[in-house]
Amino acid sequence: MNRYICVHGHFYQPPRENPWLEAIELQDSAYPYHDWNEKITAQCYSPNANSRLLNGEARIVELINNYSKMSFNFGPTLLSWMKDNTPDTYEAIIEADRQSLMDFDGHGSGMAQCYNHVILPLANRSDKHTQVIWGIRDFEYRFGRRPEGMWLPETAVDLETLNILVSNGIKFTLLSPSQASRTRVLGSHEWIDVAGGKIDPTVAYKVNLRNGRSISVFFYDGPISQALAFEGLLNNGESLAHRLIEAFSDDRGPQIVSVATDGETYGHHHHRGDMALAYALHYIENNGLADIINYSAFLDKNPPMHEVRIFENSSWSCVHGVDRWKTNCGCNSGGHPEWNQEWRRPLRSAFDWLRDTVRPLFLKEARLLLSDPWEARNRYIDVVLDRSDDSVNRFLESNSSIDLNENGMIKALKLLELQRHLMLMYTSCGWFFDELSGIETVQVIQFAGRAVQLAEELFGNGIEERFLKRLETAKSNLPEHKDGREIYKKWVKPAVVDLAKVSAHYAISSLFQDYGEDSSIFSFNVTCEDYQKAQTGKVKLAIGRARLTSKTTRETEIFSFGVLHLGDHNVNCGVTKYQGDPEYGVLSQELMEAFSRADFAEIIRLMDQHFGICIYSLRSLFRDEQRKVLDQILEPALAEAESVYNQIHERHAPFLRFLSDLDQPVPKPLLQASVLALTARLRKAFSQIPFDSQLVRECLEEANFIKISLEDTTLESEFRTSLVVIAKQALDDPGDLDALKTLDEAVMLAQSLPFEVNLRKTQDICYRLATEFYRIRKSMNAEDKRRTTLRSAYIDSILDGLGILVRPTKN
Repeated sequence: MNRYICVHGHFYQPPRENPWLEAIELQDSAYPYHDWNEKITAQCYSPNANSRLLNGEARIVELINNYSKMSFNFGPTLLSWMKDNTPDTYEAIIEADRQSLMDFDGHGSGMAQCYNHVILPLANRSDKHTQVIWGIRDFEYRFGRRPEGMWLPETAVDLETLNILVSNGIKFTLLSPSQASRTRVLGSHEWIDVAGGKIDPTVAYKVNLRNGRSISVFFYDGPISQALAFEGLLNNGESLAHRLIEAFSDDRGPQIVSVATDGETYGHHHHRGDMALAYALHYIENNGLADIINYSAFLDKNPPMHEVRIFENSSWSCVHGVDRWKTNCGCNSGGHPEWNQEWRRPLRSAFDWLRDTVRPLFLKEARLLLSDPWEARNRYIDVVLDRSDDSVNRFLESNSSIDLNENGMIKALKLLELQRHLMLMYTSCGWFFDELSGIETVQVIQFAGRAVQLAEELFGNGIEERFLKRLETAKSNLPEHKDGREIYKKWVKPAVVDLAKVSAHYAISSLFQDYGEDSSIFSFNVTCEDYQKAQTGKVKLAIGRARLTSKTTRETEIFSFGVLHLGDHNVNCGVTKYQGDPEYGVLSQELMEAFSRADFAEIIRLMDQHFGICIYSLRSLFRDEQRKVLDQILEPALAEAESVYNQIHERHAPFLRFLSDLDQPVPKPLLQASVLALTARLRKAFSQIPFDSQLVRECLEEANFIKISLEDTTLESEFRTSLVVIAKQALDDPGDLDALKTLDEAVMLAQSLPFEVNLRKTQDICYRLATEFYRIRKSMNAEDKRRTTLRSAYIDSILDGLGILVRPTKN
């Protein structure tokens, strides 16, 4: 067959990590999820690893790993997060690439991506090189092979970038049809104008570069890709299949119909888009309409027969080329037509100034420590991927020009971390949207802030103030945010972390949780050298000494601390660099003696005396721990409020039923009390395993009779989380009949709830459970099968309740 289909997904999220903590902090806008990475993973990345193929009755007949059937690239920073936070989905992606190697004659479907989504035509040459090298090395580390293709961020392209791709062994890339200028048959002198998206996207093309080099380029089908992303083509899988097939010409040789969109199209932007894709590809394969393929396999079978010239400095998401990432070109999300994006140019100019000002300072210092500073930066990705002591030591041994002592090692790592953040600050999302104070733009300014902090520590020179003068010229559309300087003051300065602040976080949080001798706080290691704690009533005092060490720079320091909690949110904490045993002994003795007398005013005076201005409070805690501590502090108050609401509800429930029966409005204060009381009861019921089904049904019946709306989002999250725990317990020990019974009852309960429960994760687990059980049962003799009859009945009931029709390998 000469008809091939390739669906490409560009799966990417901007790096959302706090630059100082190297972790994503709590994002309330993603509720009920911890952050947006977690939310989009649940909506898109995980579903595509186990997409549902349904029959005509909307029951699951097969789970399909979409990644094994499509071409894809994942942002390296996203994969890094997924490896630590959603390992099952991460492994499914890696396994899909392994499967594609077998399915497509040794050609994997995964493509590399330039590291942190920098618009390469706007980057300097050294940054282009490092972005490509880091993207390739990250891909090799994760997928265990060299990439053949590389995705260019926003498909932004120039010839220098293509030359760098080729010099690093990349064979092809993928562009928008609007980026093609003219084509000709290889060996011909006659060029054909294809501007405006008129290029034939069903074949591969060759771009000739300098020094006799060339690279292959594919152009995706623009109209179909547009329909996928924005015109509802994913509403029906069969319609998608027919639209893809209709793109073929009958009188042609080998053709590839390829589409490309953001991978988030399949599930996040379009609910159940993953299922439409799975069905479409299944329909095409089962009916023999075309062969599914990836780009590198097609290229191997059908090398380019045409040459193409491209429009340099062009992209797939800006009709003005790459202006969207540097000027007020008019491209924006459209949500606020009254706003302008004049801030883009001064923001990029400020960043360019920072990068270029630091460059000679970096080289001067780095040449004293590193044999080749730029080559060391290119290789530093090995440390980013593995920050273990062995990895860091190997890197420094192979890249240093002298034997580095501890200070030299710290300085070398700081210099390279500086360079990492000078690249992270150019992440494209910082310019893509509409407003300077938007979350994506604040994120890149924070990366710049971390670079500024490191530059100040390494070079001094008042870099921060000079940077802020330039940032000040970037004006917000919102009067309350003024300009870049104000935004830096609001969201960057409070986020800045040093060892003293980490020490304060450790000290305060130690009152609310137990740390061992060695602990980890985000990107810092903590070794407790001494810790004393006293309590009287609600008042607590802790005094201690701990060594703090940065995992990224290896910078280390010992701090003494004292923290006083007077109850509720009243926390006073002081930290100072450890001055030696005598001073620490005096500090400990004086504070403990004052506490023994319950002289809390004296403790605060002594803390001022010993710690000076280094005083911290609950405001100083990092966001996740701050939320946990506040929840602990609020717990008694919330329990008291819950008790009051319960009393109000119990006292007035009969009257509320009477009002509802008369179809009379329920007074809002009483209605709200019932909502809070019943929601609290259900949350408690959903957090207990096994579920108290009787209590749940009584609460739901009461809510239904009074005609009140419960907090569905919260309750769904609580129930879903517990249901997954129950399913995992059954998976871990499928021979435990009690666990299967509990799961069966929980699944039946899910069907009776007045809100829709996301059963996807539970379905995935139970499919695995059933697959393994029936695989074993298939080889049993008649007697053993008889003994497992009850277990089989439970599993069948669970699968029925979850809408899974097929019993895997049951025969």
